[in-house]
Amino acid sequence: MTSSTEKIIEIIQVARRAQGQWSALSYAERVRRLKKAACYFRTHVDEITGIIHRDNGKLEIDALAAEVIPALIALKYYMKIGKKITSTRRISGGTLLMFNKRSSIISKPYGVIGIISPWNYPFAIPFSEALTALLAGNAVILKTASSTPETGRALEALFNAADMPDGLFSYVEMAGAEAGPAFIKGGVDKLFFTGSTGTGKELMSLAAGRLLPLVLELGGADAAIIRADADLDRAAAGIIWAGFSNAGQSCGGAQRILVHHAVYAPFMEKLIALVRALRTGSGRDCDIGPVISMRQKAAVKAQLDVCLAGGAKIAAQSAGSFDDESPFMPVVVLVNAPDSSPVMAGEIFGPVIALRPVADDAEAIAVANASSYSLTASIWSGNRRQARALAVRLNAGSVMINDHLMSHGLAETPWGGFGDSGLGRTHGEAGFREMLKTQVVIDDALPAAKRAIWWQPYSERVYFGLRAIAELLGGRSFLSRVKAAPAVVRIFFRYWSTRG
Repeated sequence: MTSSTEKIIEIIQVARRAQGQWSALSYAERVRRLKKAACYFRTHVDEITGIIHRDNGKLEIDALAAEVIPALIALKYYMKIGKKITSTRRISGGTLLMFNKRSSIISKPYGVIGIISPWNYPFAIPFSEALTALLAGNAVILKTASSTPETGRALEALFNAADMPDGLFSYVEMAGAEAGPAFIKGGVDKLFFTGSTGTGKELMSLAAGRLLPLVLELGGADAAIIRADADLDRAAAGIIWAGFSNAGQSCGGAQRILVHHAVYAPFMEKLIALVRALRTGSGRDCDIGPVISMRQKAAVKAQLDVCLAGGAKIAAQSAGSFDDESPFMPVVVLVNAPDSSPVMAGEIFGPVIALRPVADDAEAIAVANASSYSLTASIWSGNRRQARALAVRLNAGSVMINDHLMSHGLAETPWGGFGDSGLGRTHGEAGFREMLKTQVVIDDALPAAKRAIWWQPYSERVYFGLRAIAELLGGRSFLSRVKAAPAVVRIFFRYWSTRG
């Protein structure tokens, strides 16, 4: 275990030296060297899938579909788009009055990127963050969850297969409560954290002293809106996937299911039938795997008990027990859950969802937006045009139509939320740009000019010349702007005046 801030400081210092060499390489050369890691990944798919399955407990199919395949997609996508994102680009001028200024955007790596990743998607989440950080020219210090160390070591082996300077990528193992403070105090240049909202807020407080930039992907209590015109068979099957895959341990999973009252009863009937047919276990012919630990099972059970004590009822549950010594637990569908209950007002990180009937779209949007979490949401409808119009009214970082939970698997789409769900983005061009800081370089195309027209010495003539420019830019009438033109022309001769 890497257990001290002093050791982290040493690792970051080594990484910083390696990063100087790495960032000096062309983008094409960084891609060439990282392709060795890509080759390693492609030839170890089954091994990595098995490691995730054993480490996290999630079903192999969940590991393959929701982690390994999206990471393979991301690998190809980010290598392709990175050249454009990292390249210097010219900015078009904003006004002819500054005709002599030529501005360019320079994208520069931050330096050393710290990544603290969670146990629920222990491979896919840190993989894309580390890959984009390295492609952008940064060094990476990765700390995965303490409960999934083998996945962290698999990532270490993958990235160490690349032809990179020693120390550019480091994987560390340490207690979660110590990692954030150690990374911040140790001197990382930017920190990416995925985890609980409470921990995210603590890290923000610690980072404030350094004005350290953070990207925080935190909790979710996502809403799924089932409209009256939805395909109920598809919607019910989709909610089973979105609510219960990975045993419900997904920050972007469906939790609050808001169903139009006209289809509430038939939707409930279809959902109950699917819930009762779910098979729990660890094999490839099972549908629901275990939660990460007995501690997590107890936490979910405690939240469920609070819901039931407040008046919620269990409408359906799959086979299994809440009280045995197994990490498997039944999936649960609640109804009549109060607004203040954990399933409606908080985040339940387990296989529990709640259904609520709504009168119309307006009520569905209002209930969906009432949560302090704003990560993802979905709308299920046969009218995609109307669904897209509703989507922009939802306060959520990602909104899916006739699907849910899968947007993290689209490498091209930004991932992140608002409010208690965090800040900043990973994935897509927006996520790639989070790995770069922006510099602007402004060149003057009049090398023979003696001064700028607004430089000292000042005079009445300078004032009225500048006032004429203001009139030309914002005059109340066309005539007033025309009258200002001669004075504007005269003041521009000041560029070449030696007398001011």
